[in-house]
Amino acid sequence: MKRTIMPLEQIPDWEMRLARVDAFWHGEILDRPVVVMHLPKPNPDYPAPPPKTYPSPRERWFDAEQIARSALHGVMNTDYLGDALPSHNPNLGPEIFSAFFGQELEFSDGTSWSVPCLHDWSEADRLEFREDNPYWRKLLEITDAALELGRNRFYVGLTDFHPGGDAVAAFRDPMQFNVDLLDHPAEVKRLLRRVTDTYFRVYDLCYERLRRANQATTCWAGIVSSRKWYVPSNDFSCMVSKAMFDEFFLPGIAEECRFTEASVYHLDGPDALRHLDSLLQIPELNAIQWVQGAGHGPASDWVHIYRKCQAAGKGLQIGIHVNELHFIMENLRPNGVYLSVWGIQNRDEADAVLKTVARWR
Repeated sequence: MKRTIMPLEQIPDWEMRLARVDAFWHGEILDRPVVVMHLPKPNPDYPAPPPKTYPSPRERWFDAEQIARSALHGVMNTDYLGDALPSHNPNLGPEIFSAFFGQELEFSDGTSWSVPCLHDWSEADRLEFREDNPYWRKLLEITDAALELGRNRFYVGLTDFHPGGDAVAAFRDPMQFNVDLLDHPAEVKRLLRRVTDTYFRVYDLCYERLRRANQATTCWAGIVSSRKWYVPSNDFSCMVSKAMFDEFFLPGIAEECRFTEASVYHLDGPDALRHLDSLLQIPELNAIQWVQGAGHGPASDWVHIYRKCQAAGKGLQIGIHVNELHFIMENLRPNGVYLSVWGIQNRDEADAVLKTVARWR
């Protein structure tokens, strides 16, 4: 059954933009590849919420109404060009999923981090997701506040889940988890199984809440789609060999890809490239988001990686500077490409990009 998606007041062609993204998942093109561009409005006039002071960073992170008002301010003062669609993703930091199991988070002004809580493997069974968990309740509050203010203005997305190896590394501490893979492989696999099953439950609880509000599906990776999708990842994988990745983590990642209608894997940094061959063997994985990281050159330096992904039949989510556009078009096929283009200065430049990409064959 086709989902009902909330229309957006300021974007009359929102349905076509979603349709291009849905074609991207299948390596198809409607009229051109997906191109996403954002610009600050030249004369922003939507007022910012009044500034507030807080006793601690935690209170600021937990102020659901202020977060929603700030999101609306940002959306209303931004031009969404090409296939860009306004969205806001509830966020309590990259280890919020681990906090749903009872782990505590510490907050700074810019991020949050978890406090390792599994000090002995005999205590693993006490890690359990409960719907009265305070972080879970707060995430729902932040989500609901954004849904209310964002109605017909922006889509509300899923939070930044990090299940699998990242969740267990948070419970244990990454350095200790490296040792655990050698000393406690059976315990690691049992906990990974429980974490994955819990992730599917948590994802569906969030997804159904958003679906009832007629939201498109989006998250921190920026893609906005009518499909049920997500971005599997494993940042911890930079610390392990290909053999260990294939044994401990690849099966769960493949399950995550089968669980949703579409998926794009977040491959983060050169140390993660050793796992690319394994990931490309997952039939249900639609696309790769390769992030080379600061200091590793522009996207155009990594065209050999993009070609390898295309040769395996996978799509690509690529972030490029506008000056790289012609090089990318000359070296890659357009099918299954999702371009996030930055460095645009005005609407005329954005229009020129769209006309150029429309000729990509």
